[in-house]
Amino acid sequence: MKLNLIDALIILGYLSLTIIIGLLLKKRAQLNKKSYLLGGNNLPWYLLGLSNASGMFDISGTMWLVTILFVYGIKSVWLPWLWPVFNQIFLMVFLSKWLRRSNVTTGAEWIGTRFGFGLGAKLSHTIVVVFALILGLGYLAYGFIGLGKFVEIFIPWEVVSPYFPFEVQPEYVAHVYGIVFTCFAIFYSLLGGMLSIVWADVVQYIIMTISALVIGIIAMNAMATHELQVPEGWLTPFFGWELNMDWTGIISEVNTKIESDGFSLFSVLMMMMILKGVLVSLAGPAPTYDMQKILSSKSSREAALMSGSVSFILMPIRYFMIAGFGILGLLFYDQLDLMVGGQVDFEQILPSAISQFVPVGFLGLLLAGLLAAFMSTFAGTLNATQAYIVNDIYLKYINKEASNTKIRSINYTAGLVMVVISIVFGFFAKDVNSVLQWIVSGLYGSYVAANVLKWYWWRFNGYGFFWGMVGGLIPALSFSYIFPNTLELYLFPLMLLISTIGCIAGTYSAPAVKEEILMKFYKNVKPWGFWGPIHKKVVAQDPAFERNKEFKMDMFNVVIGIIWQTSLVILPIYIVLLEIIPALISLSIAVITSFILKKTWYDQLPKDETKNVNSMETVTT
Repeated sequence: MKLNLIDALIILGYLSLTIIIGLLLKKRAQLNKKSYLLGGNNLPWYLLGLSNASGMFDISGTMWLVTILFVYGIKSVWLPWLWPVFNQIFLMVFLSKWLRRSNVTTGAEWIGTRFGFGLGAKLSHTIVVVFALILGLGYLAYGFIGLGKFVEIFIPWEVVSPYFPFEVQPEYVAHVYGIVFTCFAIFYSLLGGMLSIVWADVVQYIIMTISALVIGIIAMNAMATHELQVPEGWLTPFFGWELNMDWTGIISEVNTKIESDGFSLFSVLMMMMILKGVLVSLAGPAPTYDMQKILSSKSSREAALMSGSVSFILMPIRYFMIAGFGILGLLFYDQLDLMVGGQVDFEQILPSAISQFVPVGFLGLLLAGLLAAFMSTFAGTLNATQAYIVNDIYLKYINKEASNTKIRSINYTAGLVMVVISIVFGFFAKDVNSVLQWIVSGLYGSYVAANVLKWYWWRFNGYGFFWGMVGGLIPALSFSYIFPNTLELYLFPLMLLISTIGCIAGTYSAPAVKEEILMKFYKNVKPWGFWGPIHKKVVAQDPAFERNKEFKMDMFNVVIGIIWQTSLVILPIYIVLLEIIPALISLSIAVITSFILKKTWYDQLPKDETKNVNSMETVTT
């Protein structure tokens, strides 16, 4: 076993703290449904932003980011656009405001504000719940596998196996570890709901910040005394039509990794990521913990500030750590243990580097932080899926008049059921990257067409939404079997085409949504887009109403925001590499874009939004 007593005590101390947080906040969370699922809409934006950032600082994602930095160098900063990571900029600039103005508890509940409550809306509501549960299961399995692979290197199975009553095959050892540590996340998230998740995330972020600074400094000291051996092009973010990165003679096995990833045609990959990324971002947040944090904010102004803070809080600290581990892995590659089942597994770079290079005491702190990162992502996702099961299935169709006690018991049951199913699902997944690709390219791809049109086209109705989602989900769930050797991202255009056909055919197969519903939605949310006929009717009723004329400024801010976010990613990597000139250029870009956003975005946010939203919620209640 790699842990000593001090490190083990630090980890146990953290796990105990999560239990205490859950117990302390249990009473406040159980006041009512809103307190449990949304923290009562009383949490300040900076705490929600910090919590959201912590939820994205997960083990599985960090393992993947360290791996791609190791393999692709500075060019790896583009690969998170697979998610796409820049969707936070679209949320910051306008979509968080729109979503929060809807005053709902979940994304499925939002359907009623846009499509009403007829058959088309009911079908749309059902398909959103199905999508949310499938996506939630995918994320839970994704974190579950990453955690198990991470723990496996610190607690070798041969140490634990004598105490297990049954034999476990080597390929399932990671899953067993995942089950054990999942239990702690279940405990505090089920007891304290959104409140305990947010406060546990604050603790986690503090731990991860300290750990990131330690790892980055260790790597910088190593860089000062060792020569970095990397192929040509590794140190620059710029690229040509093909990747043209040859590791032969340095670490030849990396060439096999690049080939298996399917990223050699880098320009084609970038074009596909941008196309898909912009559409996914325009569609708004998927029904996960990110959406729940937006809905938990006090107002649309605070929702925008929360989304804007995520990049600033997350990127510099996370990439300082990622760069540290990636650089240490390259400098001391011969000391890493990356063999799994007789083959090199580059996803083991992070845990192996931790084992080799992190000093006593800080090892326990870092492991506690990364375990916390897993539990943060897991708990946030679990809270989101519970919200859909309780609010959009149980309270909507089974027991509309359920007491708080009954709702609490259903929350617990729903959470446990989702955890069990995700564990079963995780046993069928090959590795972190396979689940990641399926989520970001498959499920998110199926989500795009219907969720873009719902914001920007007045004629779009519930039937169009339902058939568009069905037209996306069926390919998402089947294409991996029909095209097993094709990167999911390259199947996105076909998936988008099928989904769009479903949207258009479904929309024109039924009448438009009732005018009073569309007018209320348009007046409250104030989206830009193709809303001409509805705008005329709203103005006829309320001549003082003004349309949203911010499209051009929003798009300008999106472009500036993406540049700003990317500079926050590149800057810490160059700092760890001790590349002074590129670091200063990145810092200058970050400062200039921050100044522009201050003038064109922050200063333009509505100042009286909290009062307006609270009054609307009072009327609704």
